[in-house]
Amino acid sequence: MRVTILAVGKAKAGPQRDLYEHYAARLRWPLRLIEVEEKRKLAADALKAREADLLLAQIPAGAKLCALDEHGTAASSADLAGWLRQWQDQGADVAFAIGGADGHGAALLARADRKLAFGALTWPHMLVRGLLAEQLYRAQQILAGHPYHRE
Repeated sequence: MRVTILAVGKAKAGPQRDLYEHYAARLRWPLRLIEVEEKRKLAADALKAREADLLLAQIPAGAKLCALDEHGTAASSADLAGWLRQWQDQGADVAFAIGGADGHGAALLARADRKLAFGALTWPHMLVRGLLAEQLYRAQQILAGHPYHRE
């Protein structure tokens, strides 16, 4: 199984990027980060729609899509591990989509196989990359029976 993180915006060097790279380097699944960006000044709805188009164009063929969305399921780490196991058993690749500051456009949410919320709090979308990479690493360790994760 190959994992792709699709993210709106370009991360600059710094602690948020370092956190992402720390956990990304620990994954055994091949991981790719694809960053997209719309430079034009657009109204919020038009920007969300354009960002959705940019993200949708980068989803690997046949991949399952999990959109990180505030209205998604507030799953546990074990739940995420279960989703990943199911997708891996199906032989599917997986893409996670992190939207911009205003969230995802309707087209991306309609395409998503799962919608995942990182709780009710609002997180900076650049920080979410590191949080997601850590959760992917945690899921990997749960599936391997490693004691990194404690219930």
